[in-house]
Amino acid sequence: MTAALLVPLLVVAGVATSLHTQEIQSEWADRQEEACRHLPLPVTEYAARWAGLALGVAAVAVCVLLARWLRGRYGLRLGDTWPGLLAGTTVWFSVLAIPLELIQLYAVHSAAASGITLGDGC
Repeated sequence: MTAALLVPLLVVAGVATSLHTQEIQSEWADRQEEACRHLPLPVTEYAARWAGLALGVAAVAVCVLLARWLRGRYGLRLGDTWPGLLAGTTVWFSVLAIPLELIQLYAVHSAAASGITLGDGC
């Protein structure tokens, strides 16, 4: 039951981490425009992006392991218990979010490598 309840927590933590990286990136872009020069991307954004991805993958892994354990030990499907049903339905948010996290990681790394186009005021 603990593992089943851990899945929704991992999903929520991954989404919250991803949203936090959006704030970090917008603040970074604002600081760059104010300074009228290229500033290095904060290390915290890289860490938060990778953490969001890791949390999403961990949620999927825990859900898969839980499903196999329930099937092998009790002969139940994941949806036969309420914690399993909760874990199974929330893990789909992670399955959908993982490709988006990968796209965001690519966008952040490519933007950091090429620099940002600053406004006309510089």
